[in-house]
Amino acid sequence: MSSMRIVEVGPRDGLQNEKQVIAAKTKIDLINRLGECGLRTIEASSFVSPKWVPQLADASEVYASITKRPGVRYPVLVPNLKGMERAVEAGVDEIAIFTAASESFNQRNINCSIAESLQRFVPVMELARANNIDVRGYVSCVLGCPYEGPIAAAKVAAVAKDLHSMGCYEISLGDTIGAGTPKLAAAMVAECSQSVPIDRLAIHFHDTRGQALANCLACIDLGIGVIDSSVAGLGGCPYAKGATGNVATEDVVFMLEGMGIETGIDLDALIETGRFISEQLGRENGSRVGRAGNWPQ
Repeated sequence: MSSMRIVEVGPRDGLQNEKQVIAAKTKIDLINRLGECGLRTIEASSFVSPKWVPQLADASEVYASITKRPGVRYPVLVPNLKGMERAVEAGVDEIAIFTAASESFNQRNINCSIAESLQRFVPVMELARANNIDVRGYVSCVLGCPYEGPIAAAKVAAVAKDLHSMGCYEISLGDTIGAGTPKLAAAMVAECSQSVPIDRLAIHFHDTRGQALANCLACIDLGIGVIDSSVAGLGGCPYAKGATGNVATEDVVFMLEGMGIETGIDLDALIETGRFISEQLGRENGSRVGRAGNWPQ
């Protein structure tokens, strides 16, 4: 593996669970700074109901106001057809849809079964095709569920296959509660790669138990070429007690650079961006590299 694509999810997945109200200006500034760091995919927001996620009620304003750099993609999350219609109106060129490998989590998260969630996405996919909008798919709880415990890899593979068959160009496999360890993560990815080509799979690991980087490394060895991460380790999950943020982008980039794997990201600028958003939120930087700084390699 000579290069890796990083999908920055901090502005959406990272900020959506913050209890304090974050000004649209701060979100816009964060996204613009991330673009200046060299990131080529930055998940900007989500067109979910403001009733359920008040923090992202300003999705249209944020998307319209960010500086859209050439060659950079700014996908948004959509939960259903109504959200998709808002995304189309905003002029987005990429969306993400999401379901889970756990029935219990899906019911708590989006109030429907896995099968029902996939059915909801049929008109979303139709509207996406009609507007030449690329679609990425997310699968949550791929290594464990707070309600069901361990999740069978075969179940994850089945959901990933369904999303790929629907037309998702890439499937992101999310360890939502940070339950996985390297051997389990590798086994899950290996199972999924039997149903979806490895170059169509991405990994999305939370660092609740300090295993995210190790899990990433185990999956890189299998041929994974896309990693989702969050600047300053922002994130969490309201439906998973004790869940912390995503693996920090700074930590992932530092590891990859030490392995001679190119990301195209300016790590020093990224560290400063992580410190900026941490200061804005009044919280400790969740990235170890962000706290310690860069180091010659």
